[in-house]
Amino acid sequence: MIRRIFTGGCQCGQVRYRAEGTLDDPHICHCRMCQKAAGNYFLPLANIARENLSITRGQPSWFRSSDLVRRGFCRNCGTPLFYDMPDASFLNIALGSLDDPDDVQPIYQSGVESRMFWFAHLPRLPEKDTDDGSEEAAARHLCVLESNRQHPDFDTVHWPPEEVLP
Repeated sequence: MIRRIFTGGCQCGQVRYRAEGTLDDPHICHCRMCQKAAGNYFLPLANIARENLSITRGQPSWFRSSDLVRRGFCRNCGTPLFYDMPDASFLNIALGSLDDPDDVQPIYQSGVESRMFWFAHLPRLPEKDTDDGSEEAAARHLCVLESNRQHPDFDTVHWPPEEVLP
C-alpha cells in the first residue's frame, strides 16, 4: 500500500506539519464556531490518525473553543491549523493550510444551518483574475513578490530566508 504524504503549515512558516496516510472525512463546516475560528464563512477540514501527524517546525498554540474541542493555530501569524477533540484517535487538519489544498476535495458540508444564504448565488457573481495582463497588475505582482513574507508551499530548512548583505 502506498502512503500519501501531505505537508502544510501556517502563513509565516513558524509552524509546519507532515501527515502520512489518508485524510478522512473531508468536509466543509459552516457552523458559527468554525466561521469564527477561521475568520471566514466556512472551514474545510479532514482528519488524520494522531500517530500519522508530526509537527516538523515550531509548535501550534491552542485555544479551547468548547469543552470538547481545542483549535490549533500559529501564535505568530494566526493561521488556523487544527481542530482537535483531545479524546479522539484523530485530529482534523484545516485544509487551507495544506501546501497543496487541491489534493483533498470535500465530500459533504456540515453545520449548514449557519451557511450563508447567498452562497447559492456565487456562480452568478462576476469573476476577476488577480493578473489580467495589464502593466498595473504586473507592477502590483512585483510589489507583492518583493514584500512577500508568506512561507512558500513546501518545506524549507529555515524561514524566513536570511537577508543577503551587499
